[in-house]
Amino acid sequence: MGERPELKLYNTLTRTKEAFAPIDPDNVRMYVCGPTVYDYAHIGNARPVIVFDVLFRLLRHVYGEDHVTYVRNITDVDDKINARALRDYPNLPLNEAIRAVTEKTEAQFQADAKALGCLAPTVQPRATDFVLPRPDGKTDMVSLIQSLISRGHAYDAAGEILFDVSSMGDYGKLSNRRLEDQQAGARVAVERHKKNPGDFVLWKESSADEPGWDAHFHMSDSRSLAIRGRPGWHIECSAMSAAYLGQTFDIHGGGLDLIFPHHENEIAQSRCAHGTDVMANIWMHNGFLQVEGRKMSKSEGNFVTINELLETEKFGGRKWPGEVLRLAMLMTHYREPIDFSVRRLEEAEALLRGWAEDVDEAQADLDAQPDELFMSYLRDDLNLYPAVNRVSELVSGSGRGTPAGLIALAILGLSPIRYHEQMEALTFSAEFGAADVEAIISQRLVFIANKNWSEADRIRDELLAQGVQLKDGKDPATGERVTTWEVKR
Repeated sequence: MGERPELKLYNTLTRTKEAFAPIDPDNVRMYVCGPTVYDYAHIGNARPVIVFDVLFRLLRHVYGEDHVTYVRNITDVDDKINARALRDYPNLPLNEAIRAVTEKTEAQFQADAKALGCLAPTVQPRATDFVLPRPDGKTDMVSLIQSLISRGHAYDAAGEILFDVSSMGDYGKLSNRRLEDQQAGARVAVERHKKNPGDFVLWKESSADEPGWDAHFHMSDSRSLAIRGRPGWHIECSAMSAAYLGQTFDIHGGGLDLIFPHHENEIAQSRCAHGTDVMANIWMHNGFLQVEGRKMSKSEGNFVTINELLETEKFGGRKWPGEVLRLAMLMTHYREPIDFSVRRLEEAEALLRGWAEDVDEAQADLDAQPDELFMSYLRDDLNLYPAVNRVSELVSGSGRGTPAGLIALAILGLSPIRYHEQMEALTFSAEFGAADVEAIISQRLVFIANKNWSEADRIRDELLAQGVQLKDGKDPATGERVTTWEVKR
């Protein structure tokens, strides 16, 4: 392979745009903080999912699909999850209730990400699988905490293991917060058991009605502590990133709101536990999102989930295709704030509609060379606004009919054809109704159970004539016949 063109990324750690030089070009490694699955993801959560999906696609284009490892975690242990489990499943044992909450919300998150046109990350580890030492030897939370204790960076107090921020000379570098600014006397009262106001929890004791793991820690004064407890928030990502990407990796991403305390504390834990100078070389953060000019909140009445945008008429009085939501996110530089509005969605939809009239994706030659101007925008810290404008020129303007426009769309993860399919599905749903289809399928399954094949075939053919294709299969767990369906163009 010839010399690769330069890729520049803004590094929050140095507050400069830097030339990206991976530690190993044969395995470019990126970690992005994923969802805490206690509730459906809101539209603000969609922004990092989409932004870092574009970066993932760009890295795969530059370094090769098999040479990029993208890890996005699932946080399935959290006090908010515990509260939601107790609220929604009061009659179940807590551990079963937690599993019921997290499996449902994780499945919805994965469905939302797919509807937004996002590729699946290389690995999506669940936090609960990395609490205790593992048979495969991958990094776990309890062992990381023990390393911090052994290296003099952690102490125990009031049933907790805490990180001692004063033990790290340059703590606060990512967020540009000096340790002396966080001393006692700040607006938030310091818990009495902490040495410093900025000390944070690595492990906390669980009560009898809280989920917990049996952990043993060897303290610096030769005491051995057995604490049935659960991990603090920050230690989870330190363990899962190290498990799949190593002690030092290339890129760590997430929303601007995670810089402090989450990412700051991840850096502290990881560097101090491993004895390394850095955790990740590049730290990237996408900007905030507001809705119709106001901060999104339930009290403001403008809190909206991805699923509500896709499946209900809550926002703008209609449902929105995932392609429209994706493009609306890509029409602003990822580090800038976004005002998410109906007008913005309408602008994105108008672009997609126009592109769909001018391209034939079936003729795409994705082995052709991409447009250099388009690529130069993306290589300049994902400069998305001019990149989207260039797509319009390539698809509908002077470059119309060339493969470059289709390649540009693919790198952005956009598909005008998929937009048309999503619109047809929404139209069909409005006219026919998913519940109606499910009822007809249930009727057909009765015919099949009674071996009335002619009636079963009649129903299948009639639905197909209306644009609904049935797929028969078996439930892998029960072996029972199941029928799924999709709208066909």
